Amino acid sequence: MSRAEDIFEKLIYFGEDALDEFIREHQSEELFMDFKQANSTGKHGWSLSSDDRRNLGKCISGFGNSEGGVIVWGVECSRDTDVGDVAKTKVKVHNVHRFMSWVENAISGCTIPSHNKVRNHIISVDENGDGYLATYIPKSAVAPLMTTIGNNIYIRSGSNNVPAPYAVIAGMFGRRPQPNVELSVINRRLEVLENDDEDILYPKTIDTPPQKYVKITFDIHCENAGNVIAHELYLTCTTENSGGEYNKVRFADYNIMSNFMGMEGHINLITKPELRLPPRGILKFARLEILLSEFIEDDLLINGVVGAESSMPKSFRIYAAKNNLRSYVAKVLRSEDNNELLLNEFFREFYREVA
Repeated sequence: MSRAEDIFEKLIYFGEDALDEFIREHQSEELFMDFKQANSTGKHGWSLSSDDRRNLGKCISGFGNSEGGVIVWGVECSRDTDVGDVAKTKVKVHNVHRFMSWVENAISGCTIPSHNKVRNHIISVDENGDGYLATYIPKSAVAPLMTTIGNNIYIRSGSNNVPAPYAVIAGMFGRRPQPNVELSVINRRLEVLENDDEDILYPKTIDTPPQKYVKITFDIHCENAGNVIAHELYLTCTTENSGGEYNKVRFADYNIMSNFMGMEGHINLITKPELRLPPRGILKFARLEILLSEFIEDDLLINGVVGAESSMPKSFRIYAAKNNLRSYVAKVLRSEDNNELLLNEFFREFYREVA
């Protein structure tokens, strides 16, 4: 998930609480987010005001030609000499449902070519119909986008949309569409195994091996979310710590991949030359199995990255400090059911996708 999409999902999930947090934390406008007040009230016509339309066009061009971003409509900024414009207070958008309709009607006419992936979400609305709106603008696959007002091509620089230099524009015209590999973790499973299970391989030197183990399993998949075929897809994963010698991290079901030997605890997988992933195609890289005993002596740390030729890599990390991991394993071993809740807890607490 991109940073821009992450901000948009946060606004969808937390609603107005997210805006309150932005103001409380003096959130500044940044590479992936702009705060705007809405001037369109309907007093001067039944469409976006010229200022709102100009701001929307600049953001669609700037964010679309860069790595994407979010406009938050309904927040006033103040100038901070150290960090720039920061969220100061909320200023509700008048008749937010109507305003969203105006925004959606204006999108296609704001840039050439138009950006058809822009999405809107009403963050909250009060009993009078006023509220706040988020506009998500993903990176465009047909850049460069030029505004219809002013005929400028913008890129995002810091917290501003700035006209693109000639060299940048020339490069964008020559840029071929690229695949976009998105990471996904599916088929998650949690089991409790006895120490005589064939999956258990505890060290032979110990006199009293653990009696039970917690086994967490999931498949690492990717989807080609771009508009061109993806080649040479790869997964690289390193187990920095497995929780101690009584615990294991291992991979399975990667037969369609070529595995290049790395150092211990490191796996390098890349698709065979004849494999190509079409747009919207999904590929399973491998199954990852984490086997945890009641004897936790170290942290659990796994770092992984997936990608493809000419595609931005996507990374994930599983990290659990040993005390937290010890508590989690003990909770699972004490539980007689609710495995689904405990599995969700593991991914909520210890799994992260990182930029």
